[in-house]
Amino acid sequence: MTKRWKERPPGSTWGDWGDDDELGRVNLLTPSKVLEGVREVQTGETFCLCLPLDYPGGTALNQRRHPPILAPTEDMDGTPDVFLNIHMSQMPDWGDPRYVDVWSDDVVTLWLQYSTQWDGLAHVGAEFDADGDGTEEGVYYNGYRAGTDISGPKDDARGDGYRHKSFLHHLGVEHMAFHGMQGRGVLVDLEKHFGREWKAVDLKTLQEVMAADGVVVEPGDMLLLHTGFATQLLEMNREPDVRKLFTTCAWLDPRDQSLLQWIADSQISALIADNYAVEGMLGKDGDKNPDRHPFLPIHNLCLFKLGVPLGELWYLHELATWLREHNRSRFLLTAPPLRLPGAVASPLTPIATV
Repeated sequence: MTKRWKERPPGSTWGDWGDDDELGRVNLLTPSKVLEGVREVQTGETFCLCLPLDYPGGTALNQRRHPPILAPTEDMDGTPDVFLNIHMSQMPDWGDPRYVDVWSDDVVTLWLQYSTQWDGLAHVGAEFDADGDGTEEGVYYNGYRAGTDISGPKDDARGDGYRHKSFLHHLGVEHMAFHGMQGRGVLVDLEKHFGREWKAVDLKTLQEVMAADGVVVEPGDMLLLHTGFATQLLEMNREPDVRKLFTTCAWLDPRDQSLLQWIADSQISALIADNYAVEGMLGKDGDKNPDRHPFLPIHNLCLFKLGVPLGELWYLHELATWLREHNRSRFLLTAPPLRLPGAVASPLTPIATV
C-alpha cells in the first residue's frame, strides 16, 4: 500500500513497528514481558480493578456519556423488551408443559467511555501536516486518516449495509484485545503521599514518590497511578459532586515538559490512572499559549504520537492497600478491552494478580 505519511510528529513512534502498525507501544507487551508479570505472582490473590460500570452515576462528569441501560431482548415473536422470566412451559409454539426451564436474555446500551475504560489510539488525533505539503489534516496514530480510516459520523460507516454510524477501519480496540493486554503492572501510590489533596504531579514529584517507595519502571511495563479519585466516586454512591471531584486528588501535570519527555523515554506500554483523564484538565481560560498546541498534551503524546493507550477511572483501592502493606509495587496485570471491531474505546474489567 502507499505510505500514509511523509512526515511524522517529532518524537513519535510512527513507523517503528511498520507502516501498517495499529498497536504502538502495546507491541512492547511481548511474551517475555508477560513472563516478567507472571514472575511477580507470589500468593495468587486477585484484585478487580473495575468500578461498577454504572459509576460515576448520572451525566454530571460528561453530558455525552450516560450510565448503561439494560432491557430484556425481544421474544420469539419479535415483541420488544419482554424476554425475561419466560416460563418455557407456557411458551406458545416453542414451549411445552413438560419443560421446567425459565429463560432470561437481556441487551445493554453502553457508552464505552462512561466508567472504567481504555482510551484506544483513535480517541485523540491531531491536525498535522503528515503529507508534508504545508496543509494540516486530521490524522491519528501512524498517520491513519480522519474520515476514511476513522469513518463517520455517517450511515453505513462500515460499508457493509449495517447500522453503524461510526466505524474504525484501523486503530480499533479489537487489535489491543487480540494482542492481549497482559504483562507487568507497576503502581505508583500518589494517594499514600498526598491523600486527596488536589495536586499537580510534575516529574520531580513523581520521581520523589517513586524513589521513596522503591518503584522502578522498565520498558514495556504498564504504569498505574493511584490517586484515590475512583474510591471517592464510590463513596458518592452514583451522585458525583463534580466541584469536589475536580478539586481533589492528584493528577499528572501536562504543563511539565520534562514529565512528557519522561513518559516518552520510559517506554511504558500503557498509562493508567484511577482519575478522570490521567492528566489535569485545566481548561482554556488559563491557557496563555498563543501557538497551536494540544488541549490535552498527555493524550496527544500518548495516543497520537507514541501509541500508548490510556486507562481511566480504574479502581485501585484494594490493590494499592495490599501492595502498601506488603511493600510491593509490581504484579501481573491482565486487562484486555472488548474485542469489539471498529470501536474507539472500551470498558473492561482488569485483574491484578499478586
